Amino acid sequence: MQQAQERGATAVEYGLFVALIAAVIIVGVAALGQSTIGLFQPVSNFFASLPH
Repeated sequence: MQQAQERGATAVEYGLFVALIAAVIIVGVAALGQSTIGLFQPVSNFFASLPH
């Protein structure tokens, strides 16, 4: 019975680690996306100003 409880606890710990890593990745991608908007905005404005 002890091994089953330890396996369950280990699975919960791994689940928490995965959730934490996923949260860090999501925050990082969101921050990177916000910082790159300024890089592409002039390009977008240039193509928008071209005659159709």
